[in-house]
Amino acid sequence: MDKNTSAIHSPFPRPDAYGALAMPVYHCLAYEFPDHQAMIDSFTQVSDDPDYSRVTNPTVIHLEQMVRRLTGATDVVAFTSGMAAISAAVMAVAGAGRRVVTSRHLFGNTYLLLTRTLARFGVETVLADLTDPEEVRRVVNDRTCCIYLETITNPQMEVADIRALADIAHAAGAALLADTTMIPFIYTDARALGVDVEILSSTKYISGGATSLGGLVIDYGTCPDMARNLRKDMLMNLGGYMTPHAAYMQTLGMETLSTRYEAQERNAMAVATALSHRPEVKVCYPGLPDNPYHELAARQFGGHFGAMLTLTLPSQEACFRMIDALKLVRRATNLFDNRSLAIHPASTIFGTIDADTRRAMDVSELLIRLSIGLENPADVIADLNQALDIALSRN
Repeated sequence: MDKNTSAIHSPFPRPDAYGALAMPVYHCLAYEFPDHQAMIDSFTQVSDDPDYSRVTNPTVIHLEQMVRRLTGATDVVAFTSGMAAISAAVMAVAGAGRRVVTSRHLFGNTYLLLTRTLARFGVETVLADLTDPEEVRRVVNDRTCCIYLETITNPQMEVADIRALADIAHAAGAALLADTTMIPFIYTDARALGVDVEILSSTKYISGGATSLGGLVIDYGTCPDMARNLRKDMLMNLGGYMTPHAAYMQTLGMETLSTRYEAQERNAMAVATALSHRPEVKVCYPGLPDNPYHELAARQFGGHFGAMLTLTLPSQEACFRMIDALKLVRRATNLFDNRSLAIHPASTIFGTIDADTRRAMDVSELLIRLSIGLENPADVIADLNQALDIALSRN
């Protein structure tokens, strides 16, 4: 069955008493059991009956099972945000004295989690060029618990060879953890590329137009620590389980995911192509044939390239003038809203990180990040062009 059809017709964990077509929102905390043995089985995870909504809830379970069917995963756990999912997944495999190998090209809070927060608990993070397998191989050792990457980095737009990294990780007895937020999982077979654990912010494409916060950890069953620790340790002891209302909104978002994504991707390609004809602007989008990662991205992601692109302008002042001149495109963070969004990452998302570290992360002060929405692309292009005209007229 087609994945989009499967998402729309995903069965409930149990039949609804009223025959509801959409999974109801179970805004409840606790659940009654018929006898003591049923209670024991639920609390010890012998059965999948919900026991307490801090760790299990029917509405959230429905979303988790939907994603599990679509991906073929062993388990899926839904969290309150993408960062909660990243934290839980990494902490499930890491520990004092263990090493995480990753890139300098990371989302700001992921970078701070690995290099600052987990360092306080004795986890070592080694930053390497993940596009250079030989460099990665040199820094992976017997203490390495995982290689962690973003499949398309935010905002550097770098693409690494996932299969090569998986082979290096597995040869060392480590796991490959991949943040796959930039391309929806229904378009990429992460498991076939060697990914052990897929992590994503469901706030983005899945939520259906920025309706709710959430994150998913998709466990393919090839990392024993993950299967053992994620629910029984990370979720039970640290919390962070997705709320029922967010799960309801994201279940609805899943039903229209492919329709929205494909339209946004077409729009992103149209915007990138149009702006690439402006000689004073450098456009970075892996869908463009001259992008250095075009062939690798096409091969890994089934010919899909996402709906995010970046512009590099002559100066930071030009970036600020362009953002201030926008009339249709919204000045906002987030990615893959129904609306097109623009932000200057260096001064906002990475604004609390010192300038030297930003430079080491290749977060340029000359860069604007665009998330392309569902508007008519001609309208978005016209707005961006008029804003660029204003921004560049004073250089």
